[in-house]
Amino acid sequence: MGRGARCGPGPYGGGVEITAEHLRKTFGATVAVHDVSFAVERGEVVGFLGPNGAGKSTTLRMLTGVFPPTSGRATIAGHDVVRDTLAARRALGYLPERAAPYAEMAVASYLRFIAEMKGIAGRDVKAAVREVMGAAGIERVAHRLIGNLSKGYRQRVGIAQALLGSPPVLILDEPTSGLDPEQVTEIRGLVQGLGSERTVILSTHILPEVESICSRVIIMNRGRILAVDSPARLEEHLRPHREFAAEVAGPRDAVLRVLRAVPHVVDVAAGEATGETARFAVRCEHRFDVRRDIASAIVGAGFGLIELRPTVMTLEEIFLTLVGDRSGGESPAAEEARADAGR
Repeated sequence: MGRGARCGPGPYGGGVEITAEHLRKTFGATVAVHDVSFAVERGEVVGFLGPNGAGKSTTLRMLTGVFPPTSGRATIAGHDVVRDTLAARRALGYLPERAAPYAEMAVASYLRFIAEMKGIAGRDVKAAVREVMGAAGIERVAHRLIGNLSKGYRQRVGIAQALLGSPPVLILDEPTSGLDPEQVTEIRGLVQGLGSERTVILSTHILPEVESICSRVIIMNRGRILAVDSPARLEEHLRPHREFAAEVAGPRDAVLRVLRAVPHVVDVAAGEATGETARFAVRCEHRFDVRRDIASAIVGAGFGLIELRPTVMTLEEIFLTLVGDRSGGESPAAEEARADAGR
């Protein structure tokens, strides 16, 4: 791809906005990032996950042009971040992990300064600042000193500066780090709204944040990509069978026989019993949804069906399974998922 070239359309219909191709970063003898490759489609909100020291921030700093890669290549909106740095940066809004807006400046003055630094025409600065303050919900603190704001509002100021210039790509590194639960909820809602108009990479340690906002996740550990996919597809890789939880009123052994006879059911485990009801974990082949067959079999045998629901791995369970024992290397499931991610 030549300088300034745009990537072609992808499965989301809008084309690729962010690419990382075999990125590697070393600091002396330390290899911080090994051979990292992924792509983010226009309009996606992608979660970037990994334990401390996984290489997430280093990877994001290469994407944003803060660090040059030791080897490999990255593009933002089709612009090479090394060979076409200015064009790549114009297409990018970046909130670093440790954002440090000037504490002695008022919010509006700081944003006007950043707008001028970004090359926004003088006649457009006032409108641009007003627009991003509205988007970030900071109009009422426009004339307050940044140093006197709560951390939640300082993060909003950081997001507002990232939005100046209307970049199509946003990279937010730990935007909710250190915030209280109410502030986390506010910033989460703000990021979710931004994702309806832009391509967003969100680096975070807060897994519910990713589950509620992101369509896909990128999971890193020890400087390597372990997986790039939706949580649902990652679960398929990591779990050999679909699983359903059933609560049934009836004799436990008789219910077990009925459930095991349902087509495509591969295993049934009996759980706790309470009075006349018992719980069962029903596992079946991934490509079959056997809930209707399970319900029909239970009711047809004269038992009472109290509850039937799918059980899914949480993102936290997926994350821990992929990362595995950090002292002992990747789990076999992680190795398989990482191989799939690289295809």
